[in-house]
Amino acid sequence: MSSIEKHSPSRVERLGDTPRYPVADPGMEEHVPRLTDVDEAAADRATRQVAMMFGLVPLLAIAFVVIYFAVPKSWFIDFGPLKANAQHVGLGVTLGLAILLIGIAAVQWARQLMADTEMVDHRHPASSSDDDRVAIMRDVDAGIEESQITRRKVLGRSLVGALAALGLPAIAVFADLGPWPTKKVRAATIESTIWAEGVRLVNDITYEPIKAASIVIGQLVNGEPENLKDLEGTAFLQEKAKAAIIVVRMDPQTIKIPDSRKDWHVGGILCYSKICTHVGCPISLWEQQTHHLLCPCHQSTFDLGDSGVVVFGPAARSLPQLPITVDAEGYLVARGPFTVPVGPSYFERDSRNDYKQGDN
Repeated sequence: MSSIEKHSPSRVERLGDTPRYPVADPGMEEHVPRLTDVDEAAADRATRQVAMMFGLVPLLAIAFVVIYFAVPKSWFIDFGPLKANAQHVGLGVTLGLAILLIGIAAVQWARQLMADTEMVDHRHPASSSDDDRVAIMRDVDAGIEESQITRRKVLGRSLVGALAALGLPAIAVFADLGPWPTKKVRAATIESTIWAEGVRLVNDITYEPIKAASIVIGQLVNGEPENLKDLEGTAFLQEKAKAAIIVVRMDPQTIKIPDSRKDWHVGGILCYSKICTHVGCPISLWEQQTHHLLCPCHQSTFDLGDSGVVVFGPAARSLPQLPITVDAEGYLVARGPFTVPVGPSYFERDSRNDYKQGDN
């Protein structure tokens, strides 16, 4: 059949013939009223059910906040072979039930209390006329009236209360964006490491203590504090990132050591943070002849023969130096912690104690 025949007037006319549609239009079925339409007591009972479910939501929201702040993150619940964090279970149950109750209440409201009449909406032009717009607003007003929200005000009030209460969990979880960076919090977190007096320097791969006599001039060793192995999980990863060091040995006659750091080295062996002061990249590209340490990310260059000062690149601060000595067995140990925070700069950081070229 050609496309002209397919769309010819005779073809269209035949498609509308009675044999093409043998079943008559059944129309709308007879309306059967619900129990709540004819029994006011049943409607009141449904209203109480909906309001009760909405009313439970604020309680669950408060429980969410209480669990968030009161249940320690170290608590766990055993479910046979499974083990779940108690705080996470509590938060999931309370918030999940709150959202579920709002959904069930909304469905119950629509099925039992809103208008239950059938209607036919005929097609109309895409653009609405003024009369249509007036009619639409009339339908909106009718919908509000049919929802009985104006008559049964407890429904609207309980719904608003339920939705508003869900804001409490949202506000509470803002705390997970991180602790407020007060001076005390910074001092206990990003501004401190686990380095302390007497902590041995160990190889970052084998965790073997580093002996001063085993390091030759020109050698660079990547290290960590020995007490790092006492940690595990997130604490281990956080402290490993902050406490990473490099140990280098240079000829004492070829390096500059300020008076304030005379006892920070052992026969030309010096220890610096491995974290670039620009954006925190780990660095270990060592130029033995120039005593320069190059960051591979943005080419910041530090002179380890001059207390780690910046000689090139975007870094604005000297590389923090760790004061070291040796113990009775000849192993390198820290004299104390870093005297300044390691890693990149941030707005609240106090840079007054950072070493600058020419300082003594």
